Amino acid sequence: MADRNLILLGVSGGVAAYKAAALTSKLAQAGRDVQVILTPAAERFVGEATFAALSGRPVARAVFEPERFPLGAHIELARAAKALIVAPATADFLARTAHGLADDLLSTTYLCFDGPTLFAPAMNVEMWNKPVVQRNVATLRGDGVTIVGPEEGWLSCRDRGAGRMSEPDAILQSLERLLSEGR
Repeated sequence: MADRNLILLGVSGGVAAYKAAALTSKLAQAGRDVQVILTPAAERFVGEATFAALSGRPVARAVFEPERFPLGAHIELARAAKALIVAPATADFLARTAHGLADDLLSTTYLCFDGPTLFAPAMNVEMWNKPVVQRNVATLRGDGVTIVGPEEGWLSCRDRGAGRMSEPDAILQSLERLLSEGR
């Protein structure tokens, strides 16, 4: 694992992606170098320009970008980072990573990364409560992923319940705790 200050922030496609923009800003204000990785679905919620401006870096999006990452973006990013955060971590992302599927830059980077990893789930309350989602979360925890949240509260589906992504401050505190523990 690299002994650098770089934090990878993966953003998967959900309404809570707007909170990932605030998290990017908070990480930068805390003195962290932030490299944002957007999934194709995430780009439908918050644009690349927002994350580039907040992080001060071009957003990583493509698996194949040889002019920027000759060894492969997933390999170079995983080797350069101190920690990986995925916020929001959708039900789809949790399922794919729990089963080792790698079909985009974020999931391939997760499979290459061997440092502290933190996922902040966000989804509809019925999705969160599904046994299959809970099995995927248990698998990821067993694999060493720290899960932060989700919280209870108002959801974009106009319902209340568990599924709301944790606030950026709580995610940042969990990251700092993970890093201080040397995990």
